[in-house]
Amino acid sequence: MKVTQEVLPDSQVGLEIEIPADLSQKTYDQVLNKMMRTVNVPGFRKGKVPRQVFLQRIGVTQFKAAVIEELVQNAVEKAIKQEEIDAIGNYQLKSGFEELIGQYEPGQPITIQASVDVPPRVTLKTYKGLSVQAEEVLPDPERVDSTLAQYQNNLATLVPVEDRPAQAGDVAVIDFVGKVQTESGDFEEFQGGSGTDFQVELEEGRFIPGFVEGIIGMALEEAKDVEIPFPDDYAQAELAGKPAVFSITLKEIKEKELPELDDDFAQEISEFETIEALRTSLIERHQEEADEKTKANKDAALVKALVEHLEAEIPNTLVQKEVDFLLTQTIMQLSRQGIDVNKMLSRELVDGMRQRTRPEAIDRLRRTLALGEVAKQEGIKIEEEALQEKIKEAMAEVEDPSQIDPDRLKQVLTEELLQEEILAWLEEANTVELVPEGTLQEEAVDQVDALEATVVETDDSESDAIEVEATAVADDAEETAEADDEDEPQVDKTKKAAKGA
Repeated sequence: MKVTQEVLPDSQVGLEIEIPADLSQKTYDQVLNKMMRTVNVPGFRKGKVPRQVFLQRIGVTQFKAAVIEELVQNAVEKAIKQEEIDAIGNYQLKSGFEELIGQYEPGQPITIQASVDVPPRVTLKTYKGLSVQAEEVLPDPERVDSTLAQYQNNLATLVPVEDRPAQAGDVAVIDFVGKVQTESGDFEEFQGGSGTDFQVELEEGRFIPGFVEGIIGMALEEAKDVEIPFPDDYAQAELAGKPAVFSITLKEIKEKELPELDDDFAQEISEFETIEALRTSLIERHQEEADEKTKANKDAALVKALVEHLEAEIPNTLVQKEVDFLLTQTIMQLSRQGIDVNKMLSRELVDGMRQRTRPEAIDRLRRTLALGEVAKQEGIKIEEEALQEKIKEAMAEVEDPSQIDPDRLKQVLTEELLQEEILAWLEEANTVELVPEGTLQEEAVDQVDALEATVVETDDSESDAIEVEATAVADDAEETAEADDEDEPQVDKTKKAAKGA
């Protein structure tokens, strides 16, 4: 079988395949025999239909289409094997299918044209001697005190107050009814805008602007109306920017008594015996976090510079595969948030997500190809001993090892270790100048993170599905808890859980 190759853009190879007469006839006979054995023709048993009757029943054109489909599939597969082409994905038929049907005669040669994707063609002009800048992240010297203050606040004792008005820092218990202005100008109650015995921490920024400020200064049993508009960027589009009135009754005022920052406090919230040991742990942890962010900035700067020297043709097969991966990650993330993705995701939305995700997929592939080319040129590999140790460490943290795919785990950890080795080599072979945080206009982003989040835009109805709960005065205690976890000073998790922390 004669095959002529042509190099095409985007890492494709064009194939002109001359199918010989004997293969043309052989394929015709095979398809005919197969269809005659399986197709039902009234008045005849399967396999006993005369050829002419069968062709009249099926239609010559329809039958030729089946033969051409089989012929093209077999011819392309044989051509790929014969020419030893490293093809990825499915082939694309370049010849017109209807034209092939019109040209085809069994026992006569026929020429078809197709193309196949091949691995990316990559050229990395340079990867040594580069000079880049990266922002150095330093720990916030005030963060230790603010973290300890938050722990104090979490363990505060609430003491009833009766002899003064509510003030900032108190906890108030209120009844409230919220009304929003409609198009007619009237004010009507809205869903989620009312509450009874609702506990409010009187701290700025916890609710929509003006709500907490309206409570400060109120006396016990006092009732008042607080007129405040919803912010223009409020999560619920039907409320954003609209005037609102909240009728508030103050039922209780509680003052916070904070525990002392002493050794007993340290033992209560952590595994440390003294407050100084707890402080030291926080300082060390914040320094480690700052160092990790600095390293991420250095890695991102190196990879960005590397990609600027990359010339790569990326086949659509790989781009689509990367797009599918990113979409899967996004959908899994939404599912973990309790969102019914089956109801939310329409064909139009998914198509839009694909279109928006494509540039990111290409960027990720370019970074991967650039790093891979460095490894190829410098012979950077992972030692089996280091890989096995990494696998052992990972499995030790898994509660149910039977749920882990060992091959997938090995693949992921191999890629992770290889990336670390490549980035370490790049840092040695190039110059990274550290500059103060905020110096560079572009925000440093860890571009080599394989689990970058995809931003999904939705319309108003979809926003309703995504919002966990959007009320006028939604409690943000969950966000506070998450902030606490970020600053957790290597505490004994079991001990905290037992205490309900």
